[in-house]
Amino acid sequence: MSANADPVRMYLREIGQVPLLNAQEEVALAMRIEAGVFAEERSADLNASGEINALEPADKAQLRRTIRDGERAKRELTQANLRLVVSIAKRYLGRGMHILDLIQEGNLGLMRAVEKFDYTKGFKFSTYATWWIRQSVTRAIADQARTIRIPVHMVESINKVHRHQRALSQELEREPTIEELAKKTELKPNQIREILRISMDPLSLDSPVGDEADSHMADFIEDKRAVMPADVATANSLSEQIMTALDDLSDREKEVVRLRFGLDGDQPQTLEEVGKQFGVTRERIRQIEAKTLAKLRHPQRRQQLEDYLRAD
Repeated sequence: MSANADPVRMYLREIGQVPLLNAQEEVALAMRIEAGVFAEERSADLNASGEINALEPADKAQLRRTIRDGERAKRELTQANLRLVVSIAKRYLGRGMHILDLIQEGNLGLMRAVEKFDYTKGFKFSTYATWWIRQSVTRAIADQARTIRIPVHMVESINKVHRHQRALSQELEREPTIEELAKKTELKPNQIREILRISMDPLSLDSPVGDEADSHMADFIEDKRAVMPADVATANSLSEQIMTALDDLSDREKEVVRLRFGLDGDQPQTLEEVGKQFGVTRERIRQIEAKTLAKLRHPQRRQQLEDYLRAD
């Protein structure tokens, strides 16, 4: 165990030296990434049309600098969030994969989150990235589960092919071809085909996953009806903004708003019902509610909430 733990400790020590980012730094990096993507797309368009040759050398150099800066920003945003991957990967220990493998898969999800992050939505990067990291890890565990009835001598090759298949999918933004996988894994194309065929053998959704057999394959199948990460992040950020807005209220004002509007997910209550709980009249609750809502209509608080309400 100690031999396996040493690389983990070394990795944790290494990533622990990278400072965490605040919200403003995340946005700044995301803007640099966006600029790099735009510059790369423009460069590709100019090359395709042949117009690149008409550009001034200084303009060409600027395009290259912007692209390189965008790549640097990607690395910085990724490295600053590697600890998030570790914290998520630890939750899946005991399910048939070593911690370093879980971290590696989580890092692929993090890289995808860096590419997909939309800073204009206003939510934290970590909130958004968590969904992608978790999805990448659970898919890897599901792939691992497919090897349950596969000959032992094939397991290592299957894991290797699947790992490179996911990495190439991220890099190419499409499924890699057999030839691309063969080149990356240094295997023959016919070996890749056989490995992919074997690894796609069907499994029951009730098949146990992990050493403890406390989970099943169905637990790791993507739910197409599930809420998308951007929606989850937006909802979480809106909840945070509401809680922040309520922080300046007295305990009684908070409770009146909570009961009247069902902020905890409960059914909203009438003025009479709230009045009975406080032992005061309906009119008194109406006055408290009016005063509280006036506070919440403060321009700064109102703008913060309206940004979310107008998002759709």
